[in-house]
Amino acid sequence: MSLDPRDRGLAYGDGMFETVRVAASGEVPLWARHRARLYGGLQTLGIAPPSESRLQRALDAGVAALGGEPGVVKLTVTRGVGGRGYLPPASAQPTVLWQTGALPEWSERQRRDGLALGLCQTPLYPDPLAGYKHLNRLAQVMARREVAQQGWDEGLLLSTRRQPLEATSMNLFARFADHWWIPDLAAAGAGVDGVMRAHVRDTFCYRSEKVVCDLRPLSQLRTAEGLFLCNSVVGVLAVRKLAQWHWPVLASVRELQQSTETFLAGSLKG
Repeated sequence: MSLDPRDRGLAYGDGMFETVRVAASGEVPLWARHRARLYGGLQTLGIAPPSESRLQRALDAGVAALGGEPGVVKLTVTRGVGGRGYLPPASAQPTVLWQTGALPEWSERQRRDGLALGLCQTPLYPDPLAGYKHLNRLAQVMARREVAQQGWDEGLLLSTRRQPLEATSMNLFARFADHWWIPDLAAAGAGVDGVMRAHVRDTFCYRSEKVVCDLRPLSQLRTAEGLFLCNSVVGVLAVRKLAQWHWPVLASVRELQQSTETFLAGSLKG
């Protein structure tokens, strides 16, 4: 469908989106988590949510368009058409859009040996919509441009207090002596609470592996045994280097990478 130029998603970024991975079978293993986050974001913005059947039809159309190939479907929901002012109209009808894309390509070397990260100069400022995939992603756009200019595989974003929060499009995990660590994005009021991050955290908890969620200075990463990044499209990718620091690819991360890829391929239920 064509987008009305008066749509508030285009004018103000007044909306939410989700990018979901689709298996060759047509399965969307993390759909329930994506849907819950999408509706949570719409509720926070005060956008009338589309019915589940309407959202499902959009997803089904995207899956069908992939033609049996693995890929991604991006679903975008905006408040709909409104006036020129910031105040949303009371009777706006939400717009639902879908588009498809190929899976991002990561080389066999990157998957085997891990990613080289740099420190982005763009900080993540506190955001009243933190946790959700809202349409205002300019900080990530700036950070991703920096990654490309510097030739890194990915970039690490810090809080204004220089606490590590996340990569430009992936969440961060680190292994310490007796626990896994993830940044407390809610306490920072910044970042995206990824659905794969939640899935991996639940996996660790199911295995009775301790997960600690808090905010730490960047220097703490130097003492970590290993790091990895994750999101719902690429799964799990180890980190081998950040600036001058290096880490091995842990056997536990390799195992998690393989099991996550199996899950995302639709052949293992979570």
